[in-house]
Amino acid sequence: MKYVLLTLISAMLLSISWPTYGVPFFIFFALVPLLMMEHGISKFSSYKRKGWIVFGLSYLCFIIWNIVTTGWLYGSKNPDGSHSLMAVVFPVLVNSLLYSLIFQCYHWYKNAQGTYWGLAFFVAIWMSFEKFHMAWELTWPWLNLGNVFSEYPRLIQWYDTLGATGGSFWILVINVFLFYTVRTWEAGRKRKDLIKNISIAALLIILPMIISLIKYSSFDEKPTGQVNVLLLQPELDPYNEKYLKDSLTIENDLLSLAEKNSTGKIDYYIAPETAIPGRGSISETAFEKSFLLNNIKDFLSKHPGSVFATGISSHRYYFGQQDLPKEAYQINSGVWVESYNSAVQIIPGQKVEVYHKGKLVPGVEIFPYMNVLKPVLGDAMLNLGGTVASLGIDKERVAFANPYNKGKMAPIICYESIYGEFVTDYVKKGANFLAIMTNDSWWGVTEGHKQLLSYARLRAIETRREIARSANSGISAHIDAKGDVIADTFYGDQTTLFAKVNLYDKQTFYTRAGDLLSRISIFALGFLLFYFLIKWFQRKTAK
Repeated sequence: MKYVLLTLISAMLLSISWPTYGVPFFIFFALVPLLMMEHGISKFSSYKRKGWIVFGLSYLCFIIWNIVTTGWLYGSKNPDGSHSLMAVVFPVLVNSLLYSLIFQCYHWYKNAQGTYWGLAFFVAIWMSFEKFHMAWELTWPWLNLGNVFSEYPRLIQWYDTLGATGGSFWILVINVFLFYTVRTWEAGRKRKDLIKNISIAALLIILPMIISLIKYSSFDEKPTGQVNVLLLQPELDPYNEKYLKDSLTIENDLLSLAEKNSTGKIDYYIAPETAIPGRGSISETAFEKSFLLNNIKDFLSKHPGSVFATGISSHRYYFGQQDLPKEAYQINSGVWVESYNSAVQIIPGQKVEVYHKGKLVPGVEIFPYMNVLKPVLGDAMLNLGGTVASLGIDKERVAFANPYNKGKMAPIICYESIYGEFVTDYVKKGANFLAIMTNDSWWGVTEGHKQLLSYARLRAIETRREIARSANSGISAHIDAKGDVIADTFYGDQTTLFAKVNLYDKQTFYTRAGDLLSRISIFALGFLLFYFLIKWFQRKTAK
């Protein structure tokens, strides 16, 4: 029961640390009870299958953490309107399993190499896993530890140097050091050492926060310009209304919303992810002939000097089998199609610019490792509300330049806003402000849309770019370069939000270096594994 209690304490501390409802300071010692559980079972218990017990208890911890923090996934629905149990069960079970496997690797390595090497391995493998979890097709970095301070931007201004992954490293190091402090106290009961270690831990926690507060109060980067942005929030039900209304009605409602709230000069109208059309999508080979897109150009002709950026569903046809993208699927004899979740910038008299979402939601927009899993699963994913195909993506980010002013917009689409280093690629392409087009309505009134907005604040700090966020049902928001929400809307309102967005051109260290600590951790992990193999080989040859 002692080890179960320690496990439950860690689960509780991890859960109550999370935004947007929790207190993040618990995260600094949330993993300590779990490390104590592993150490106690490994060193002081008489259990026969210690590895299985450690694995089972760690899985219990991580599954509670995942349920509490991401249980809002249950708010998503199947096509028939019923709640999708698998939408929460699959990610929770798999993500918890992955974290448990990481902890199990730590358990094995620590028993083989000793506690100190094991703790170094723990930090390295956790950091490496977080980086891996942002790159593979089952990507789900929602619970990366560095995200936990997203509601407290004043305390993490140094993320412009090391990013949210630097926050993960900070949290892991402090947890490991506090576990070390507990162990040395249990072993020696030396008050002097305890006071010294607690003081060091406090300094490790407080010093980055002090640096952050100084950076926050002294931030004085001068903008190179300013643009007036009108964010459109149409409040369109993504399950029924979007597909029951015809596309022209949906667009007319959107443009009517824009027209009614166009007071003064508007440089950018920004609409949310897949705002048009309703059912179906727009052919990219016929953008210039599209009735819907030309309607927007007609609207802009009444507002000279304005551009319109919006999310759309689009597609491209291919005839014959030559040079087919791997995401294209056959719809007729000799005809293939590739579908996209896209962002477009529309300007009268110019060709429509398009960007295809590069980070896709697993199971919804991408069939992970289709060549391997589809023969095994068949239509099972479709039956669970997922997809049997994958959307096409752009391999590189783009920035939409504005011919009327200095604005150069990063067209970030929904899920992409979780990925720090990924977003810096927009800035490297010249973006001087970030536009997030998103549809958070899939989960209803839950923590999901609040957390996604909160994570966007991390991207503002990392890149020192202001954010104009247009959401279908809310929360639309204007976020400044320090991560503060300047203005926002209510979820569920059909409304607009006007924002004077400052433009910045300088690149932060994080923009240039990316997830530097993650790459160092991957190198350290390789070294630790190589060191283990060398020692193992030496022991074998000595016999």
